[in-house]
Order: sequence, then structure tokens, then C-alpha cells
Amino acid sequence: MSFSFNVLKKSSQTSARLGKIEVNGVDIDTPVFMPVGTKATVKALTPLMIEETESKIILANTYHLVLKPGIEVLKKFGGVKKFMGWKGAMLTDSGGFQVFSLAKLRKINDDGVEFRSHIDGSKYFFTPKSVMEAEHIIGADFIMCLDECSKADADYNYVKEAMHRTHKWAEECKKYHDRSTNSEYQYLGGIIQGGMFEDLRKESAETLVNMDFPFYSIGGLSVGETPEKMHEVLSKVMPHTNEQKPRYLMGVSEPRDILNAVMEGIDMFDCVMPTRNARNGEAFTMNGIIRIRNSKYRKDDTILEDSCDCYTCKNFSKAYLNHLDKTHEILFSILMTIHNVRFMQRFMKELRNSIENDTFTDYRKNMFFKFYE
Repeated sequence: MSFSFNVLKKSSQTSARLGKIEVNGVDIDTPVFMPVGTKATVKALTPLMIEETESKIILANTYHLVLKPGIEVLKKFGGVKKFMGWKGAMLTDSGGFQVFSLAKLRKINDDGVEFRSHIDGSKYFFTPKSVMEAEHIIGADFIMCLDECSKADADYNYVKEAMHRTHKWAEECKKYHDRSTNSEYQYLGGIIQGGMFEDLRKESAETLVNMDFPFYSIGGLSVGETPEKMHEVLSKVMPHTNEQKPRYLMGVSEPRDILNAVMEGIDMFDCVMPTRNARNGEAFTMNGIIRIRNSKYRKDDTILEDSCDCYTCKNFSKAYLNHLDKTHEILFSILMTIHNVRFMQRFMKELRNSIENDTFTDYRKNMFFKFYE
């Protein structure tokens, strides 16, 4: 089993870069968008449908999988990929973000975090070691350290304390993981924290780079701050990261945020927004969002997007999608999700082509205009 990352080309005007990740026999072109399959399923899609969108890597979430179906079930099936029939690559988040955002009555100390399940109130205690044990059984190609994510408006002292705890946990995760045979085919990422504070972000990046992880993620963004603030924080932290390693911005899929992040040198993205918004009637197109529930689409015989090659656009009109929504048919979620996930992969491919042709700056400007003006 293997992992490698190569930067193939850089933009002459920005820090955008074209790369290739090879992990356990799967080739992934970067920058890449990873659809989210939180509970061992990308909602409304079969693994074959995900494959047909040209998605090479998806996410699952340790917090949710520990709660249901439970680690003992996944162990019996030889990991989550076999359990769900997914042949591509996978990344699992440690569940840290979910613990801090979903769980009630949580208690945090330097050993870990105690919380009650949002499903049935049962008690759990996540430690760096227990999270590594769980991620080893879940068996994703890329796994994440346990971290403490702070809110956008958290004060300096709290963020600093959470960051130092994140560093302690990262060290413990790495030590445990590196001693296991799983380290031969599972690759552990460190999570840079530090909130909205430039000095803390710098300290966090430098501390984690010294630990020498195979890849790095920027956590604690897209947590309520403005897009401008996100971009500003990214622009300050990226120079302190390791350019030789893949860099992953967690929880981001808004085209504007992806374009800004790629400009700063980010390689990997994930977010539930494309799939969640699809189920709520929003179709992403290169010219902005179509809200298919609007009555103006009731008799519209055109497709969602002329330039789209997805199954939905090849076969169905806006009127049909509007009808499926109005009649609460399951097929609505399926067709809309196919389109939005395919949109994300088409967008990333265009973006990669613009770096290849050294026209990224123009492409970014053009997408901003088409999507947001």
C-alpha cells in the first residue's frame, strides 16, 4: 500500500497548484472536492452513482460511525469501504467537530472529551487513542487526529487553550498510529487550529509541521466567519504550512471559498452543502444557483444546465424536477444530488485546467462574476 503527492504545476500569479495524490492504488487529481458520506453513505447516491460523477474520494465521519452502526459491526465487515461497497479512496474525520457542535453535556479536559450521544443520550469518552483505534477499524485511507474546534467568535484565551490541547492530542494520535501496522496503509493528518488569530495560526502550523504528518488540514474555518475573514486567515496561515504535503481545508464547498482557498495553495476540500442543498431544491450551475421549487419551472422544458453531462441533465427537464419535488418523490433527491455532485467535479476539473493553462486568475474572476454577480 502506498501514498505519494506530487505538485505538477504552479500558477505564475498566485499560490494555486496542480497536483496528484496516489493513495493505495487510487489516483486523485488536485485540487479535489470530496463528497461527504457521513454515515457510510453519500445521501441519495449509490457508490456507482458517486463513481459516475468522477468522484475519486469521499468522506465518512468517525463520530457518527461510532454511534451507528458501531465499531464492532464495521470490524466484522473489514472496514467501512467494504461495508458500503465503495471502491475509491476515503478520508475519515475524527469526529472532533461533531462532538463540539452536536453533542450535549460535553466535558473537555486534556485527556479527551466526554459527551452524550445526540441520538440516545448514552455516554462516550473520546481520547486520542480511542479515536485512533476507531479510525483503524473504520479503515479509511486518510484519517484525522482528534482536535478541538472553536467557534469563530471565541475569545483569544479559549482558542489558545483549545489549540494547545489540539497539539497535545495530535502528538498522542501520531505516536499511537505510528506504532501500529495500520500506519503502513492509513495516512494520518494533523489539524491546524488557532481560530481567527494570526499568531495562533502561525504557532499551530509550525508546531504541526514539526511533527511531520503525511498531510495537513486547516480546521476551525467555515464556522460562522465571513468569506473575507476566512480568506484572510488562510492567506496568513498558508506560508507556515509544508508545501511538499497536501493541504486540506475542512468543510468548504462554496465556489467563492474554493477559488479563494486554491489561490492560497489548498489542495483538498469537503462539505455537505452540495448534497444537502440538492435535497432542498438548489441546483448548482456554472451561472449560479437554480431554485427548482419556484413555480416558474412548472412548465419549463429546459434542463438544469446545457453544458452539464450528468444523468439528470441528459434525461430530465426542470419541469419534471419541479414535479418530483412538489409530489415529494424520492427520485427528486437522487436526481438533484447527482447533478450537484457532478457540478462540483466539473468545477474542480475546470479549475485544474485553468492552473494547467496558467489562466487561474482569469478563471477565478470569471467564476465570481458568473456565480455571484
